[in-house]
Amino acid sequence: MQRDDLIRDEAVAWAVRTGDPAFADWEEFVAWLEQSPGHAAAYDQVAASVADAADGLRAARPQASNDDALRPAVRTRRWFGGALAASLVAVLAIFAWPSGSTYYEETAPGETRMIALADGGRIDLAGGSRVELDRNDPRLVRLESGRALFTVRHDGDHPFRVIAGDDTLLDVGTVFDVRLDKASLAVAVAEGAVVFNPDRQKVRLAPGDLLRSARGSDTYEQVKVAPAQVGEWREGRLTFDGTSLADAATQLEQLTGIPFRAAPGSETRIAGSIMLDSVREDPRAAGALLGVPMRRDGDTWILGAN
Repeated sequence: MQRDDLIRDEAVAWAVRTGDPAFADWEEFVAWLEQSPGHAAAYDQVAASVADAADGLRAARPQASNDDALRPAVRTRRWFGGALAASLVAVLAIFAWPSGSTYYEETAPGETRMIALADGGRIDLAGGSRVELDRNDPRLVRLESGRALFTVRHDGDHPFRVIAGDDTLLDVGTVFDVRLDKASLAVAVAEGAVVFNPDRQKVRLAPGDLLRSARGSDTYEQVKVAPAQVGEWREGRLTFDGTSLADAATQLEQLTGIPFRAAPGSETRIAGSIMLDSVREDPRAAGALLGVPMRRDGDTWILGAN
């Protein structure tokens, strides 16, 4: 799917949400509009289409004899509300979307993206990540690689599911972070609860629980972290606690877009927090802040190397 199609899909999702009289996430909506001029243009296009459709319905409706027939119609090109508008957006989306229910969102290393879901949830996608979504089922997401922070609304009749590799995560009203790479899966919960592999291990994760599992394995380890640290990368901070240099290098590259690697054979583990902006400004800050030597090899920074 082309980027323009993805922006249109997000615009339709926002149109549905803002059409709900109970909608209150205006700051989040404005932030999405300000991410790119294309976002506002796409939303305006959707709103204009809905207004045109609403005008068509009004024109087709029989008029009472005392109607103000000559009163000019009032169109809202940016803001509209009510169940009718939401329904029109949904109909518009069905006809506007291309065939096929699944589509992908993907980020480059160092990029982040917020994806608004039609049911009111959101996904914050970290750099170097790829997710598959389904227009027919906004409660199902497949994380193919990388990292994502999910903020979802609980629905006991239709729980939100994330498929990551061979594993499945089931929400119980949740904010949770998922990271999937070639070797392992990591899941951490900030709010609510998540069930790891409900048809297999059935592990319930509460706020502050972090679970790691090697890909293709039925074994896992579970440790505690501060709930406030879950998803903190979205705010520009990354915390390590007994993390291998290889894992730290992977996360730093993913979130900054700067190539990092661990020195061959290094078994060092690190602890501490780092502000990502400082690393973007000067990659050498990573070594100083984490207390490990590092050197540059071409465009790549090697952690743990003198």
